[in-house]
Amino acid sequence: MTTAAPATKSSRKPWPIVAAVVVLALLGWFGYRALAPANTAPAATFTLLSGEKVSTADLKGKVYMINFWATSCATCVKEMPDMVRTYEQFKGKGLEFVAVAMNYDPPMYVMNYARTRGLPFKVAMDSDGTAARAFGNVQLTPTTFVVDKDGRILKRYVGEPEWDALHKLLDGALAKSA
Repeated sequence: MTTAAPATKSSRKPWPIVAAVVVLALLGWFGYRALAPANTAPAATFTLLSGEKVSTADLKGKVYMINFWATSCATCVKEMPDMVRTYEQFKGKGLEFVAVAMNYDPPMYVMNYARTRGLPFKVAMDSDGTAARAFGNVQLTPTTFVVDKDGRILKRYVGEPEWDALHKLLDGALAKSA
């Protein structure tokens, strides 16, 4: 009677099992994320160039945008006129806007930029980086958050937004808050 030799560990291929575990983990994660409640804006306080402080708690009940940017960021500088136009278009409907300069941005550069460009919205310095950390450790600029009146983050843009889609999102959020 011949007996088959037992399979050795080296002849087994573990990659299908590993791949299945990874796929299940990813499906579980993305399924959880889809079912999880909407992200809420963190508690954060912004120090405006005027020295005044504004917090996310002060903005609750309003639709607002938080834009992390830097004067040294080419995309930030490129998108800023569109941010101004967006704010001008929606401020009458109740939009609030805070442009938060990153902690590595020299305050004099930020003040000069805001003054010479006539930025019509609130401009803040994140001198110690706490606001960027509160919003998920923002490091890439520009990063913009759109927050609804209930404090839920509706969208996070990394890089320049697609303007038509942003305007539709704002229209919807502002219509709900009216």
